[in-house]
Amino acid sequence: MDFKKDVSSTDDRIFAMLIYVSSFFTTFIGPLIIWLVKKDSPFVNYHGKEYFNFLISYAIYSFIAWILVFIIIGMVILPIIGIMAFVFTIIAAIKSYEGLEYHIPLTIRFIK
Repeated sequence: MDFKKDVSSTDDRIFAMLIYVSSFFTTFIGPLIIWLVKKDSPFVNYHGKEYFNFLISYAIYSFIAWILVFIIIGMVILPIIGIMAFVFTIIAAIKSYEGLEYHIPLTIRFIK
């Protein structure tokens, strides 16, 4: 797990946390709006990129697991991916509120 301390304002930390928390209600639209509105903050911009890299990566993993359902192994992998996504989203929300740059495990860097 990669943690890097960032000195950011309280507002930036709250908006970075909201990117992750809003994803529970609006997977794509809420985080996108927050990221685009507060993109000028390096801290919020980092977490916006991190969240969308995470979203794309885990969508790919879920799609592959869905395909593997036809050979039974996907039935095991799909719930594990769901639990990992839920847990890592909560951890990322907490770490962003603490002012840390958190790298979500198994995330592929599509947006740099």
